[in-house]
Amino acid sequence: MTSYDDAVERYFAAWNAATPQDLAKAVAAAFTEDATYTDPLASVQGHEGLAAAVSGAQRQFPGFAFRLTGTVDGHHCLARFSWELVAAADGSAPVAGSDVVILADDGRISAVAGFLDRVPAV
Repeated sequence: MTSYDDAVERYFAAWNAATPQDLAKAVAAAFTEDATYTDPLASVQGHEGLAAAVSGAQRQFPGFAFRLTGTVDGHHCLARFSWELVAAADGSAPVAGSDVVILADDGRISAVAGFLDRVPAV
């Protein structure tokens, strides 16, 4: 497993954390203290902002989990990967996206640029 894979594994551990305590630990393990996260629906910074964004997604999609699709691609301090938001009940994946992350020297993520490739109709 590469450092890129490790970073993305920690990223998904944060997005799939089951409790507020698990979320706080996972965010600290995955992201630098001043990390930024930007996608079409959110722009946050720091551990509290990241935890709030994750909690919001979990409230909007209860019973769903984020999972990697394909493989992680990386070079230098950059990694990119695609993901789906999958329902535990029936395996459907109404949301999918692709993210590009910047890794800090310690292997944690310092910035995320997220793109939504598939979203449900409103």
